[in-house]
Amino acid sequence: MILHVLNPGVSEEVIRQRRRLGQDRKDEVWNGEYMLMPDPTIEHQRLVKLLMALLAEVVESEGRGEAFPGTNVSDRREGWKYNFRAPDIVVVLNDGRAINCDTHWYGGPDFLVEIQSPRDKSEEKIPFYAELGVRELLLIHRDSRRLRLLRHDGTGLIPVDADAKKWLTSEVVPLAFRRAASGKKPRTDVRRTDSTAGRWVV
Repeated sequence: MILHVLNPGVSEEVIRQRRRLGQDRKDEVWNGEYMLMPDPTIEHQRLVKLLMALLAEVVESEGRGEAFPGTNVSDRREGWKYNFRAPDIVVVLNDGRAINCDTHWYGGPDFLVEIQSPRDKSEEKIPFYAELGVRELLLIHRDSRRLRLLRHDGTGLIPVDADAKKWLTSEVVPLAFRRAASGKKPRTDVRRTDSTAGRWVV
C-alpha cells in the first residue's frame, strides 16, 4: 500500500509523532522527499548485530577505523537533512574520505551494508551511494541471504564477481562473504582473508 499525504500540516504532524515515539530512526529524506521506512524485524536486527560484531572485531579492535549501525550519510555538509540515507552498517577507515559532521557522514564511507527485505528501497539507494563515492556496498537479503558486493570503479558501483567457491571478497575490509545453505534456513558464511584465522556463520 502506498499513501500519498498532500496536506502539509498532516505530513508535518506524522513526522513529529514518529520523532516523538522514536519511530523515525530509519526514516530518510531523498531530495526533500520524506521516506517513512518500516521498522526492522527481529531477524533484520539480529543480522545487523552479528555483522556489526564481526566488523567491530576486524576494523575497530585492530585499529583500522570505526563501524556504526544505522548512522546517516549525506552528499552535503550543511542542510544535510534535505538529502540523506541511513544504511544498516557504515564503516569508515582511518584514511577514508568521509567527513564526520557529528550528525552525519559527508561523502562516501568506505564500506556499507544494506539488509534487504521484500519491497524495500535498497536498490534505489545504489546511485546515491555511488555518487557519494562509497568504495564498497554489501547487499544481503534478510530472508534468502542472497548476496551482492558492489565496488566503485571510479564511475559507479558495479557488481563484484564471486570466485570459484562463490566467495565475494572485499578489498576494503579483510572479509569474504557467501551464502550458506545451513539446514532449513539459509545463512551467511563469513571468513577472514588476511593472515588471521577466522570464520563464522551468521
